[in-house]
Amino acid sequence: MKIMKFGGTSVGKPDRMHQVAQLITKDDSEPVIVVLSALSGTTNSLVAIGEAMAAGSRDQAKELIDKLEAHYQSFIKELVKTDKAYAKARSIVSEHFEFLNIILKISFSEALSKDILAQGELLSTKLFSVYLEEKGIDHMLLPALEFMTIDAQDEPQLSTIKVKLSRILQQNSNKKLFITQGYICRNSRGEVDNLKRGGSDYTASLVAAAVNASVCEIWTDIDGMHNNDPRIVKKTVPVEQLSFEEAAELAYFGAKILHPTCIWPAQQQKVPVKLLNTMQPEALGTTITQEAGSVGVKAVAAKDGIIVINIKSSRMLLAYGFLRKIFEVFEKYRTSIDMITTSEVAVSVTIDHGGNLTAIVKELEPFGTITTEDNHTIISVVGNEIAQTKHILSKLFEALTPIPVRMVSYGGSKHNVSMLVPSSYKTQTLQLLNKGLFGLE
Repeated sequence: MKIMKFGGTSVGKPDRMHQVAQLITKDDSEPVIVVLSALSGTTNSLVAIGEAMAAGSRDQAKELIDKLEAHYQSFIKELVKTDKAYAKARSIVSEHFEFLNIILKISFSEALSKDILAQGELLSTKLFSVYLEEKGIDHMLLPALEFMTIDAQDEPQLSTIKVKLSRILQQNSNKKLFITQGYICRNSRGEVDNLKRGGSDYTASLVAAAVNASVCEIWTDIDGMHNNDPRIVKKTVPVEQLSFEEAAELAYFGAKILHPTCIWPAQQQKVPVKLLNTMQPEALGTTITQEAGSVGVKAVAAKDGIIVINIKSSRMLLAYGFLRKIFEVFEKYRTSIDMITTSEVAVSVTIDHGGNLTAIVKELEPFGTITTEDNHTIISVVGNEIAQTKHILSKLFEALTPIPVRMVSYGGSKHNVSMLVPSSYKTQTLQLLNKGLFGLE
């Protein structure tokens, strides 16, 4: 069984949805589960509707709902051709926007917010199903809310997902094409919820692991993972093959095409992941497998919004258990540390969000003098066994001569060398590395 996931831009226009239908029916050698995101822009609109309701701005929420409904009414006119299919599509749009209009009269809550956000994926999959039906393509709509579950810590329950999904597939063994929603799930209380980090990519990877798929294809609007950020650097090239470890490093340190959480489920079951381009389906894209394929530098990624926390203490630094006590503070506030450096009298760590910064600093103050610095970026150079690659450090630092590098992490992973730079130097750093490491300008 093959998993094919299509993002918001891949289904964001009627003609692109038509193209998706062609892609998923091109090869009928094995059953396919298609995971769809909401139409591009929809989730942002639904978030805005929820925010307006939370702020008590019902009139603003109503305006946003009407605007979004008008977009869907235009969308379905181009999506389907027959009167019968159009009537079905119009009925689906009316049903979901009637729900959104009804909740305008209900007291806003966190649970209601999740119901609002779920409408995007429910709409995209139902409308796509109507189009497939019009084209005479046999398929089944597979509701994600019947099998995708998370626990009290918001973590997916892979074993439960596997049992529930296997049962549904066995009951419908005569079908070869299934359409399901990405992003949405049920939580431990049985309420509608979502996978947050990783969204629809996470759904695809979890489904791939649950059914032990032959491959998990992630279709976006870019032809694979590139060696650098194509939005910042003029000339980049797609990376043909990455190991799961390399891909996870790149995703964690800023490569936007894939969220780091999405690697783990596929890696557990050794399901290859392919990153492909809906707009250029013939492009090779990037294949992620157990094997790296080659050694040396593969790509560079940048992670913004980094905050540095400095702890200076000549009195306690070398004391037994000092670092453990520091880490316990971050654990208490469920805040991950990206980089750490130590000297004789100081420890510096980085975090990627400041939601609990004030509380963390207050709890660290008994250990010494605490200072913080924001507006930093982690630049990560990723590749197989680059820690053992000859001349990698000399090339790296020669390229970055003009850059005020604040911290360096080297040796913690055989796949990664990371540097912390002021965010104002991010563009220049990526451009210099593109030239110095890949010979591209």
